[in-house]
Amino acid sequence: MPPRSRPEAAVAFLEIEDLSIHFGGVRALDGVDLKVGEWEIVGLIGPNGAGKTTLFNCVTGFYRPDRGRVRYRGKDVTHMRPHRRAAMGFGRTFQQVGLVRSLTVMENLLVAQHARVRYTALEALVGVPGAFTEERELRRRAEGILDFLELSPVRDERIQGLPYGAQKLVELGAVLATEPDILLLDEPSSGMAPEEARTLGETLLRMRRELELTILMIEHHVPLVVGVCDHVFVLNFGRMLADGPPSEIQRHPEVIAAYLGEEAVDGPS
Repeated sequence: MPPRSRPEAAVAFLEIEDLSIHFGGVRALDGVDLKVGEWEIVGLIGPNGAGKTTLFNCVTGFYRPDRGRVRYRGKDVTHMRPHRRAAMGFGRTFQQVGLVRSLTVMENLLVAQHARVRYTALEALVGVPGAFTEERELRRRAEGILDFLELSPVRDERIQGLPYGAQKLVELGAVLATEPDILLLDEPSSGMAPEEARTLGETLLRMRRELELTILMIEHHVPLVVGVCDHVFVLNFGRMLADGPPSEIQRHPEVIAAYLGEEAVDGPS
């Protein structure tokens, strides 16, 4: 696992430069700069309405910024469509769970891999041998993800019957099924109890270590941010308020006033 440090000379895996976007008279982002190094886990925090999800929408191609640049592995992707960014290695979860609620956990992980399928619908209907072989490979990959996230016991459960915290974990599994290089997680611990959030933190560290993933996450659960993040950026009213290691952000007076409250919250040891 990479050390929790940020060498100045490191090349940014994801780089956001002077990002700005407005909606009518509301400036949702105003000159935002942000860098994520390869294999880092970076937190993005701030009050509700600070512009965090808007930033994710610009990074993943759902919004086109009015000004600024988004670079991934040194390539300008600012105006690239979302499906092309996904093909380059972007994976994203959403505030509201983006799963097919009437399907099972396993079925959702299989659906998530649809972009990888090389056979046609007709070939599947007539039973071309190659289609069966590929289906077995997709199922094998899904089984591996279920094991990794300890979701195998609910593999045949329908999404609509699962607790919300479990649904968020299944959504993470669906994103992993696309084999991303960088994960953008929008409030991954939402709906989880404190112990579930702690387990999620351990899972994120294991994903970085074993799957060699880079992670940028929006998160309100401060102990989770402190426990896993190498670097934290703080947005407030569309502008970058502060950035630094979690220990510094906890003590930053403006961050405390804007977001953390009167007392900094200690993370897990």
